[in-house]
Amino acid sequence: MRMRVWYEDGHSAARFTRWLRAEGGSFFLTEDGLEDGPYAFADLVPAGRADGLPVYGHAARPGWRIGLEEDAPEAIAAQLPQPKPAPGPAPVSAATSMRPLAPDALLGENVRVWHYDGLSAVKQIRTLYPRGDQFVLAEGMFETEPHAFKDLVSMGATGGAAQYGLRKRPGWKIGLDGEPPAGIAAMLPGAKRYGGVIDRIGLVPAVIVFAVLSVLVVVAVLMSPPLIASAIPRSTEREMGDLMIGDVGTRACHTKDGDAALAALEQRIGAPNGVDIRVVSIPIPNAVTFPGGHILVFSGLLDQAASADEVAGVLGHEIGHYEHRDPLEGLIRDLGLSAVFQGMNGNVAGLSHAVLGASYSRNAEARADSYAIETLQKHQVSTKGAADFFRRMEKEEKELGAHGVIQGYFASHPGSASRAAEFDKGDVKGARPVLDAEQWRALRHICSGVKPGSFFF
Repeated sequence: MRMRVWYEDGHSAARFTRWLRAEGGSFFLTEDGLEDGPYAFADLVPAGRADGLPVYGHAARPGWRIGLEEDAPEAIAAQLPQPKPAPGPAPVSAATSMRPLAPDALLGENVRVWHYDGLSAVKQIRTLYPRGDQFVLAEGMFETEPHAFKDLVSMGATGGAAQYGLRKRPGWKIGLDGEPPAGIAAMLPGAKRYGGVIDRIGLVPAVIVFAVLSVLVVVAVLMSPPLIASAIPRSTEREMGDLMIGDVGTRACHTKDGDAALAALEQRIGAPNGVDIRVVSIPIPNAVTFPGGHILVFSGLLDQAASADEVAGVLGHEIGHYEHRDPLEGLIRDLGLSAVFQGMNGNVAGLSHAVLGASYSRNAEARADSYAIETLQKHQVSTKGAADFFRRMEKEEKELGAHGVIQGYFASHPGSASRAAEFDKGDVKGARPVLDAEQWRALRHICSGVKPGSFFF
C-alpha cells in the first residue's frame, strides 16, 4: 500500500516528492528504487495542513515533515495520527494560528498567494483579503491575524510574480499568484527602483538632499585643514619635510662665500629656529616651502632679482607660510590625511609634486605678505626691494598676455600690482641693505659651475 507525499528532511529547506510505502506499523519513503526508513506511524505528530491536506512532523526529528499530496488510502489513514478537535485547522506554527474567517470576507477583493511563515520551511497556499489598511491570509474558512499593508517590504519578483516580506518578521514572505485587483494593488508597496531611502522620499528630493550634502562635505574639506594641521605636532611635520626633501642636501649649491652670504641673509631677517634655507640650481624664478620649514630658493630667482632686498622679501613671505603651516594645510586639502601617512612611509614623489604645484588661498597669501612686511620692518630691511620685484613680475604678466603662463614665483599668486603697493606702503625709514655688494655677488654665484637640474620632476 502506498501514496504520494512531499518530504522535508529537517537539514535543509529542500522539499522532495516521495512514495510513502506502508508496512505494518511502519512506513518507508521511496523514490527511484531508493528507500529511506523505516519510520514508525506512532512517531508522527500532526503539524497542521497545507493545500487542505494534513502535514505531519516526527516526534524525535526536529524539522522533519511530510505532507500528503492526495487523500490517504483507508489502511494508511487508519494509522495516521488524528489532530485534536479545534475551532480551526491545527496551526502550522504559532505565527500562523487561525481564526474563523469574517462572514463578509468572501464578498470583497482577494488574491491568491503562497506564504512562508518564517518559522518553518512549509510553503502554504493562502488567499489574501484586505481589511481597510490591513490584510489577512485565509485558508478555507479560517484566517490569520491581520497585518498592516505598510509593514510589507517589496522583495522583487520571481517569474513575474511580486514577492513581499514583513517588517520585524524574518523569513516571513508572500508571493502573488497572478495580478492583484486594483484595490489591493494600490495598497501594496512599489518595487524598489533606486534604493530604500530614494524610494521613500522620491528621486528629485533625494538629488536635492545629495547636492546639499555634497556642498557641506566640500565646505568641510575646505575648512577642516587648518584644524587638522594644528593638531599635527611640529616634530611630525618636520619628519615629513625631511623625507620629502630627500637627498637635496647633497645636491644643493654650495660655495664658501655663498654659504656665508646666505647665513648672513638668514640672520639679518631673523629666520626662526628650524627654518632650513637652501639654494638649488633650477633656472626658474621661484621659491617653495615644504612642511617642517624647508625652503628651497631656485637659482632663477637669484638671477632675476636686482638686489638682495628683493630675495629677502620673497624669503620673508615663504617663512610666513611656514609659520602659518600653509604647506601642511595645502597637502591636507589636496591629498587628505593620506598625505601625512604616505609621507611618513617614504612614498614622497607625489607629495613633492603637490608642494611644488600648490597654490594657497588669497587669505594665506595675504597673511604671508603681512608677515614678510612685519619681519622686514622689524629688522630694518627695506620693503622697496620686494615691491620692485612685484612690479617687474607685473610687467612680465602684461607682456605674456592673459593666456600666458609665468613659470615662477607668482604664477598662482594674486595680482602683483596690488602686492607691490602693499610692500611700498610698508617701507621703513633708516633701512639698511640686507647684504653688502660683495655678499650679494657671492650669493648670486653660489650655483656657478653647477649644471641646472631638477630634484622632483
